[in-house]
Amino acid sequence: MTTASSKIGLGGGCHWCTEGVFESLLGVSKVNQGWIASSGKDSDFSEAVEVYFDPAVISLSDLIEIHLYTHASRSNHSMRSKYRSAIYAYDDEQYKQAADIVDALRADFDEAVITQVYPFRSFRRNKIELTDYFYSAPDRPFCQSYIQPKLNLLLARFNSHVDQEKLAEAGLQ
Repeated sequence: MTTASSKIGLGGGCHWCTEGVFESLLGVSKVNQGWIASSGKDSDFSEAVEVYFDPAVISLSDLIEIHLYTHASRSNHSMRSKYRSAIYAYDDEQYKQAADIVDALRADFDEAVITQVYPFRSFRRNKIELTDYFYSAPDRPFCQSYIQPKLNLLLARFNSHVDQEKLAEAGLQ
């Protein structure tokens, strides 16, 4: 069974997009799509995914870097309450590690990264018929317009982490 040290919560844009990105990576065994809440002023649920991963195949640092590049991590737009740019940590050690990773990656961007690290409080899974959104029908207009460009970025920038077979099954590469 997967332990807390190999699960991270990620929010940024539409959870369909985030799910499609992380389902496409080697070392990711499961992606739960839905809404995540933290505590305090950020206790409202926001679209996000839970990513279960094998740290021997893909590191937390790689996952966070991919996350920062595949959503608007530098844009504080009007929909941020629904699409919080976030990393949700499941324990204090993971929180510190994630915060250090984000801080180190900030230098890679010309614009300020707004992504915050939060303690995980709660997860609500989306309806099953709305999960696996990209891979269940990659030809949908939404998938073509919004998810496929993110997968193209994965192939161009993070190719060594991409599950080539999975993308080929969806007609990408």
